[in-house]
Amino acid sequence: QVQLAESGGGLVQAGGSLRLSCVASGRTFSRDTMGWFRQAPGKEREFVAAISWWTGVDTYNADSVKGRFTISRDNAKNTVYLQMNSLKPEDTGVYYCAAAAASATARLRKIDADYWGQGTQVTVSS
Repeated sequence: QVQLAESGGGLVQAGGSLRLSCVASGRTFSRDTMGWFRQAPGKEREFVAAISWWTGVDTYNADSVKGRFTISRDNAKNTVYLQMNSLKPEDTGVYYCAAAAASATARLRKIDADYWGQGTQVTVSS
């Protein structure tokens, strides 16, 4: 059974940092593209960042997170991370990890993935 388990969310003051983790299990993800998404209350789910598990090439939703968020992966731990710095109240939301088969950054940008995690809440206070 494929599982994506997020952790690391919480309450942080504006300007602070959090690191989210997503542990993938249940099958081999080495050829997948992994992504992070977020959904604020009353808003649609938004693409945040993606990384190729095979090549490590990363891409971001530049408008919202440029220069503040970094996605990375640890192949040995089957874990993808999202380091979030200089957090703003508008970063508040539920953050989801997802996986899409093969080179699928374009799909992830359209909020289209094969597997989703349950999400972890991030709240940034002003």
